[in-house]
Amino acid sequence: MPAKAPVNGGRKIQTRKSGVHGKGVFAVQDIAEGETIIEYVGEVITWKEAQRRHPHDPKDPNHTFYFHVDEKRVIDALYGGNSSRWINHSCDPNCEADEEEGRVFIKALRNIKVGEELNYDYGLIIDEPYTKKLKAEYPCWCGASNCRGTLLAPKRRR
Repeated sequence: MPAKAPVNGGRKIQTRKSGVHGKGVFAVQDIAEGETIIEYVGEVITWKEAQRRHPHDPKDPNHTFYFHVDEKRVIDALYGGNSSRWINHSCDPNCEADEEEGRVFIKALRNIKVGEELNYDYGLIIDEPYTKKLKAEYPCWCGASNCRGTLLAPKRRR
């Protein structure tokens, strides 16, 4: 008996309108906990170049497709990016970003059902003190019961 053909030509995810923010990425097949879903790709540039390019959209200056790799490099998915750039933030994520030898992979933290939107905690950290005004510049709309209300990650206490 021949093997059953994969659903959607083997694709696991699909980009479409999100109820959280703009576009989102959704599972079109069940995804198992621990599974690598997609690599976050784009042009690898220096932070200096990222600062020069900022903002991608002057009307929405805090929305970028940058992904921090290390102290020297950042991935700019505006150039050469794939659907991974549309994965939204959540304070209660079902995925995580895992850096391996300068590459970033999005992996499932738990089993994800068909139709679920993929998300991970962006973990944004800004050097300046967190004020109400600054937090409001990075609003979170994830709707999780533990939502921080901001994309900014809590700072570690010294």
